Amino acid sequence: MKSRFIAAVILSPIILFAIVTSLAAQNSSSQPGAAKRAITEKDLFNFVWIADPQVSPDGSRVVFTRVVTDEKRTGYETSIWIVATSGSEAPIRLTNGKHDAHPRWSPDGKRIAFMRGGEKDENGKPRPPQLAILSLAGGEASIITDLPKGATSPVWSPDSRRIAFLSSTTPEDIAKEQRKKNDAKAGGANPSSPASKADSEGDRESDIHIITRAVYRDNDEGYLDFKRHEHIWAIDVPTTSDEPAKPLQLTGGDYDEGEIAWTHDGSRIYFLTRRIDEPYYETPTTDIYSVTSAGSVPEKLATVPMGIGDLTLSPDGRRIAFHGSVTQPVRSYSQPDLWIMDLTPNAQPRNLTADYDFDMGSSVFGDNAAPRGGNGPTLHWSPDGRRLFDIVAKQGRTPLVRVNAQTGAVTEITHGDQAVLDFSIAPDARTAVALVSTPLAIGDLFTVAISENQDDSKGGAQTRITDANQALWSQLNLTAPEEINYKSFDGIPIQGWIQKPPDFDPKKKYPLILDIHGGPHTAYGWVFDHEFQWMAAKGYVVLYINPRGSTSYGQDFGNIIQYHYPGDDYRDLMAGVDEVLKRGYVDSKKLGVTGGSGGGVLTNWTVTQTDRFAAAVSQRDISNWASWWYTADWARPITALRRTRAESNCSARSSF
Repeated sequence: MKSRFIAAVILSPIILFAIVTSLAAQNSSSQPGAAKRAITEKDLFNFVWIADPQVSPDGSRVVFTRVVTDEKRTGYETSIWIVATSGSEAPIRLTNGKHDAHPRWSPDGKRIAFMRGGEKDENGKPRPPQLAILSLAGGEASIITDLPKGATSPVWSPDSRRIAFLSSTTPEDIAKEQRKKNDAKAGGANPSSPASKADSEGDRESDIHIITRAVYRDNDEGYLDFKRHEHIWAIDVPTTSDEPAKPLQLTGGDYDEGEIAWTHDGSRIYFLTRRIDEPYYETPTTDIYSVTSAGSVPEKLATVPMGIGDLTLSPDGRRIAFHGSVTQPVRSYSQPDLWIMDLTPNAQPRNLTADYDFDMGSSVFGDNAAPRGGNGPTLHWSPDGRRLFDIVAKQGRTPLVRVNAQTGAVTEITHGDQAVLDFSIAPDARTAVALVSTPLAIGDLFTVAISENQDDSKGGAQTRITDANQALWSQLNLTAPEEINYKSFDGIPIQGWIQKPPDFDPKKKYPLILDIHGGPHTAYGWVFDHEFQWMAAKGYVVLYINPRGSTSYGQDFGNIIQYHYPGDDYRDLMAGVDEVLKRGYVDSKKLGVTGGSGGGVLTNWTVTQTDRFAAAVSQRDISNWASWWYTADWARPITALRRTRAESNCSARSSF
């Protein structure tokens, strides 16, 4: 092992820019007079993202969240927009807030509920989001909640009169907030008086954390607050802007709840929960409960022996559908399936897609999913209850599919080299609006024709209705990747892609970067990735591969690395490098390797197995499991890694 590789194992991701620029300079040539320019890292500040499309009840319009960077380039702004599904009109902005997201149509189509985030408080912390209502008849949006810890995940009642939502607000929070309001009204209270000081001290939250659980912090959240839990609330929707509304808390206790689903008569609300103090010590289970919409003691319907999500109620109200992965046998990776279950006592879930060997409710990934705005439900019933609509990660692509609710037969609706990241179905189930990404487009909305006749050539036809990045894209010289398929050392087929520089010349010799994905149970695919385009613009050939352990190729392919990580996945990657070198346009002395998270692990592994790479950048990696456990902000007990343990499913799809 040469010492130069030891120094290259763990580097700051920022250094990646310097390495790419330096090595590319050895092999770059300018193109004076080119009509379009190369993409840069600063172009990220001008990207526009679309998230969470929602089709109107009459199917004529779709609302969505539009995401941009703010003026200071230190955060994001979100707003609600609307566009006709016919594609005959340009999108129009509906809300004027800087943090508006998660729009939901009322069933009667007259109003839109959404979440409006507040500005920062006096301590510089963002105020929690509240629920707001916008009438399509005109006028400004009005905020209808004022809970200290905010309100999220609004779901309309079938009669459009009420909204159920989630909040972690406690009675103590409300009492504290009321004291603040009373003090503000009093106006003349002396803040230095003993009584005022005592109240202030009593209301101040301590910054001391007493750790009593193995999992006490989470990525992007920081320390977890075990005193607060997400509970279900409901509020009557005001009919006038000045009509007060008081939310009613429907559930309580020491456990989180989520995945709200109203019954069609509006009398009850189904939800998911897991009533175990430290569930990470056990195999996943999920409890299905219901509560009356007026508030009552919740009733337990069933315990499902797996983590589930995307709960949706059938049109006749007799069944539910959801996504979930089996927990037995214990595996490094268990692919998600589509399940249905009768809403009767002691009913058992039935795996609709047990014989379909791809990842239901999942997608291949790039690096430019909307950074704010979230997603809508990814599972929808047809009006007659005979079919379900879903997305599936399949061999590097993500099509919209239709699933027979009786037989489980899966039919692809969309086709081609693309990824459907999100979608919404019109009430008549004849049209869908899909958020579609390709290697040349971050993500735009398309209407998708849905045909009853599976052999109808018009089924799946797409009509573009947004072009969010048209102004910027008209300036950029982007290139489509080339798909490659090859056999690894033991004959297993491997899929990958080659991103070539703009104005690529096969007679020249280019430096190459092998970019390894994390997970390890995730998948690259036909989706936009700024990093690959940026590296290629710097003069690199970029190779990205889905080695064994990746998703979208079946259960066995994903789980084959159990007890062997890293290992043969590394050999898959090296076989891919060899495959590209055979083509003659890569300089074998100018090879680089990089990757993040699980890709960082494999980068570390790679430089201990070979000296073929001239540079290596290990991003946000794990080089030592013990130090990672004690210092990372993504703390989860691991049941499996390396050669003696199989990795737990890092992308576990649970409801929380």
